[in-house]
Order: sequence, then C-alpha cells, then structure tokens
Amino acid sequence: MLEQIISWSLAHRWLVIVAAVAVAISGFFSLRALNVDAFPDTTPVQVQINTVAPGMVPEEIERLITFPVELSMNGMPGLEGLRSVSQFGLSQVVATFRDDTDIYFARQLIFERLGNVELPAGIRAPEMGPVSTGLGEVFHYLVLEQHGDLTKARTTQDWTIKPALRPVPGTAEINSWGGFEKQYQIRIAPAQLIKYELSLDDVMRAVRSNNLNVGGGNID
Repeated sequence: MLEQIISWSLAHRWLVIVAAVAVAISGFFSLRALNVDAFPDTTPVQVQINTVAPGMVPEEIERLITFPVELSMNGMPGLEGLRSVSQFGLSQVVATFRDDTDIYFARQLIFERLGNVELPAGIRAPEMGPVSTGLGEVFHYLVLEQHGDLTKARTTQDWTIKPALRPVPGTAEINSWGGFEKQYQIRIAPAQLIKYELSLDDVMRAVRSNNLNVGGGNID
C-alpha cells in the first residue's frame, strides 16, 4: 500500500505539490483566525444568581432567600447541579448546566423562574451575574486622585470611567474595588427629637416623602 502511494505521488508530482501548497495556504489563514489563550476555558455553563439583603445574618439568608431560590431552580432542562453560599447580607446561588446548553437559553429559564420567587418585603429582586467565566478578567487598572481623595477617585471610576468602558464590544462586566462610595447620611440628635416632640418614624417618613419621585401631570 505504501509503495503504491509513493509511486502514484512520483507519477503525479505536480498535483502533489499543488495540493501541499493549497493545504499550507489554508493552514495559514486558519491560524490567523484561531483563538489563542494562555489557559483553556474549562468553566462549565453556569449562571450566578445574587441577592443582596443588608442587615440579614447568614441563617436568615439561607432560610428566607437561598432556599426559595434553589427550590425554584429545580427541574430546569439541562440542569446538572446547584450550589450556594449564604453570607452576611448576600446570597449567591450558582446553577450549572450541561456543556451543550446554550448560556442564553439557560439565563432565560432562570429569569422566568425568578419571577415566581417570594422573598421578604424590602429585599431587592435577585439578579443574574454577567456572561463571563473565571478566566474572563483581561484588564486591571488603577485610578488615582491628585490629592489622595479615595471618595473622589471611586466616584470618578463609577460615574465617568465605567460608563465609558461599558460600550466596548465584548465587555461583560466592570468591577470596582476599593475607594469610598459617596454617601449622604442623616444623623439623628435625640435631644432635638424630644425638643420638637418627634419620633424616629416621623423623620424616616419625612425623608421618604422628600425623596419621592412621581410623574408629572396637567392642571386645567
């Protein structure tokens, strides 16, 4: 068999040369379109479900948030497993699907299931994490303020730099670490409350009504 292949190649040498050149050209263009990465992405198809509940201890997080979310996720097509973490003020549920499952189909299923989850009053609705993997961090940068103001540096990052980077194609998420988030705090003076015969609930109602946002209308 090997002798026949060699004999045929020698008898049709120009055809062999043309085929070899065609394969080399095809390989060159294929190499240019090949995705090159330092590490292969071995992360399975998974979706993170995060729920923020300030002031709740891990036991309450597990019982009132994590368990209802996990219960609503059971029975989804392609679901292979669920794992969760309940920390102070945070619940995270990770749903893992089969490798042949489309990530956007999985997120659509989870979005529909989350609409039926009943959570305690005052708790924000669960949110899904971005479409990214543990190997998706590609760029780190540092923001410095001229006078060392960490609050101003964090504000510049969140309201100037971050919105400018979000439209970049392929950007899944931009995370901010460090610095101080700008806050507006109301500090109660008990003596003043007693003086004006007010309670803490009166102050809270006044703050809520002062920041109430309503739609405009017409007056004839």
